[in-house]
Amino acid sequence: MTEFEPLVDSFGRRHTSLRISVTDRCNIRCFYCMPDENIRFKPQDELLTFEEIERFTRIVAKMGVSKLRITGGEPLVRSNLSYLIERLVAIPGIVDVALTTNGILLADHVAALKNAGLHRLNISLDGLTEETFERIARRSGLDRVLAGIFKAQEIGFEKIRLNAVSIKGITENEVIPLGEFARQHDLELRFIEFMPLDAENQWQSTQVLCGEEIRAQLEETFGPLLPSPRGDLSQPSMDFHFADGLGRIGFINPVSQPFCSNCNRLRITAEGAVRNCLFSLKEWSVRSLLRDLATDDEIADVVRDAVRAKKTGHGIDSPDFEKPDLAMYQIGG
Repeated sequence: MTEFEPLVDSFGRRHTSLRISVTDRCNIRCFYCMPDENIRFKPQDELLTFEEIERFTRIVAKMGVSKLRITGGEPLVRSNLSYLIERLVAIPGIVDVALTTNGILLADHVAALKNAGLHRLNISLDGLTEETFERIARRSGLDRVLAGIFKAQEIGFEKIRLNAVSIKGITENEVIPLGEFARQHDLELRFIEFMPLDAENQWQSTQVLCGEEIRAQLEETFGPLLPSPRGDLSQPSMDFHFADGLGRIGFINPVSQPFCSNCNRLRITAEGAVRNCLFSLKEWSVRSLLRDLATDDEIADVVRDAVRAKKTGHGIDSPDFEKPDLAMYQIGG
């Protein structure tokens, strides 16, 4: 039973999922997310403390939020992240806590994350060759990502998802190896279309490797992909499984097939700004309210205002689309 009214926007979408960015810092420099150099990260005192994140989450949990995703930047560069996970998992009403990571530091931290109660892992893996990895990440480290994946499996994580951003002219040759890797190691793989959230403003629609093109590649090699049951209509991925029973594949196609009509997500940035959409041009800050010891009702009102202001869709496919000033690493993946 929630203590506040549910978070429902003006289009009737009920919001039950919160993405929490804990830092804007990262140990690689993927061009679809952040610039290569001359980055001004937020100073530590401008980031929400773990106690502030916990309090905010307790408030929105009373409004019906039940699923959390911890993001960055790279969340594992923030010290003692497992402590935050442990606190969030214990909040009444929270039933699922996931972490999105680039995997570089995962092997070092995965045991602590599991002990803290983390339910799921999403690991970025855009390609399986060091050449592709470095072309995208502009740093080395593929071997460490793979070590993190295998360590997570070794210690018993059962819900591990690989996220591959698809970029025309770069990742076509990675599609089949990634599919084979996921099948071989019993991992779920999701391909994500390249979105206009890069910090260097180089995105072009011609760079989008569409989900349908990737699906055709996979089916040509591995055989038919059959639709998987979709228990949650709000999930962004269209999921499939191979006819031979080996492997699960999903496609997140925000550019070619927007899924905004069922969106149930809101976000809070590392510095405490609530965002009702990844592409929102407006934010609603709660940091000062949290630090000035505002009441739960006052903070809930700000969150409710943000949700009510949510637009029908992100509008990437519209001629009037306006890219946010912030890049992915500043918003939270």
